[in-house]
Amino acid sequence: MTRWLPHLFVLFLASVPLWMTDNYILHILITTGIFIIAAMSLNLLLGYTGQLSLGHVAFFGIGAYASALLSLGFEAHIAPGLLVKVLPKPVWFAMLGGIASAAVCGYAIGKLAFRVRGAYFVIVSISFAEVVRLVALNWVELTQGPMALNNIPALKLGAAGLELSFLKKPMVYTLVLAVAVLSYVLIRRLVQSRAGRAMIALRENESLATSVGIDVTAYLVLATVVASAIAGAAGALYAHYVRIVDPDIFLFIYTVTMVIMVVTGGKGTLAGPIVGGVLFGLLPESLRAMAMPPEVQWIAYGVLMVLVVYFLPRGIVPAINERWGAGEATASPLRNLVVAAKARS
Repeated sequence: MTRWLPHLFVLFLASVPLWMTDNYILHILITTGIFIIAAMSLNLLLGYTGQLSLGHVAFFGIGAYASALLSLGFEAHIAPGLLVKVLPKPVWFAMLGGIASAAVCGYAIGKLAFRVRGAYFVIVSISFAEVVRLVALNWVELTQGPMALNNIPALKLGAAGLELSFLKKPMVYTLVLAVAVLSYVLIRRLVQSRAGRAMIALRENESLATSVGIDVTAYLVLATVVASAIAGAAGALYAHYVRIVDPDIFLFIYTVTMVIMVVTGGKGTLAGPIVGGVLFGLLPESLRAMAMPPEVQWIAYGVLMVLVVYFLPRGIVPAINERWGAGEATASPLRNLVVAAKARS
């Protein structure tokens, strides 16, 4: 029965647009779902490779800007005398372009940043996010700077007469749920593969993993590319849902929100970002619905986060697994290394 619970949960979520008529609640669920997707991508880095990226919001913003620009079309001077002109593309193509752009940037940053570790990697990731934010703010010809890109078209699929529009909230909710499920399946297959076992081995003991022949940089870059692509998908969904994108999308608070979702839910678990995302995505709106002053809302938010971290230091999902003796088993570092080494040979 336990193994069917995730499928039943997804079916329940899929049924929400059929009986939920409140567009405000659907809006909250959509935005929470988008950030859960971004948190799942961060968990692949933080939870399964042990690398804390405090600039992960950069890939979210790159996906949003790239998808918006491709769907709107643009003209920009890349170099003196070199004008690049791109005509508006279909939204589905633009969203794929946003995902690809985030993945390419993830590859480039991964190859560069994983030459260092620890605090140095954190500094590189934060610096990258700040550089991208400054580019979006100051390259007015391309991004409109603080004036923002607006009138971004919504996703439409199909031909004339049989067109499926994702303009209304029930359809957007269904799209976000589909991307979230696809991202979950992709991450699950990756972490349960040979590459995933190597990533976990790196997290547990990088020196020992290297000694048995695991290519540290290759697996870390792989994780970064996949995580960046998923974050880019979340950014593309966000851009075509709110239909306006400005440099504030790169604000540090969004990375902090993703980290909170991952850590409180349980880093290194597949369900952790989902549980943390639901809790800390819906909590602010619940407090607002209770007509609390903004200061009280943030105090309650912070107190709950501190309590979760204090009493459940490994996160909510690991605590539930330990209490009920179910869920994802955590293999020992030595076993992960042996399995990964055998898989290589």
